[in-house]
Amino acid sequence: MPDIHQLKNRLHEIAHQIAQSGHAHALLGLGSAGNEQDRLDTYSDLDFFAIVHPGFKSHFINDLHWLTDIADPGYYFRNTKDGYKFLYADGIFCEFAVFEPQELATIPFTGGRLIWAEDGFNTDVIQPVSTQGQYQRSDNTDWIIGEALTNLYVGLGRYCRGEKLSAMKFVQSYALDRLIDLLHLQNGPRTGQVDPFMPDRRLEQHYPNAEPMLASFCQGYLKTPTSALAQLEWLEQHYDINPVMATEIRRLAD
Repeated sequence: MPDIHQLKNRLHEIAHQIAQSGHAHALLGLGSAGNEQDRLDTYSDLDFFAIVHPGFKSHFINDLHWLTDIADPGYYFRNTKDGYKFLYADGIFCEFAVFEPQELATIPFTGGRLIWAEDGFNTDVIQPVSTQGQYQRSDNTDWIIGEALTNLYVGLGRYCRGEKLSAMKFVQSYALDRLIDLLHLQNGPRTGQVDPFMPDRRLEQHYPNAEPMLASFCQGYLKTPTSALAQLEWLEQHYDINPVMATEIRRLAD
């Protein structure tokens, strides 16, 4: 695995490459490659935006020499119209997109760190504007609990029918997402900030004592009923739960 020094160095090598092209405005690091470098570790991706001159987006997307001239690629594929997931042979993994400045106002992203910018570039355009795609959590506790309970109920019904994969998703993903919402509402993270796009990111770091509880909530493909019961018991410990729904969930889990 690459170490932190190698990751930071690769990011600056990429910045140097696009600077040398003469057709780029800036390289913006995101996530742990951006404003959150304190959590950069050997398992981190390099997430970044290459901001290029108008008319040159297709050039940077269709010709990846600005990446492959740095080090040998191991694997890459174009995962969106704007960019790639790219694994170097030395284990450094990148997720990136290429944008022209006028596109950024419609692109949802969190604030980043400017790795490089050409002289005279107006850095105002790299401030996030769009909130599209951000996780919109409801603050209505009754709604969240209702969603959790009904997902447990539907999931257990599917388990009883033999649809174990669908059941696992309803209980150990959809219902669990609502319990995570409640956890954030109850406490707020003790360390760091909630990821605006994926609130389950770094949950174990935010709530250091929650791991045994989380393990009981998602026990795997064959243990959806016990996972559902663990979630129900947690809900009952913290909230007034409708007794009819609780009884039905226990009946299906039996």
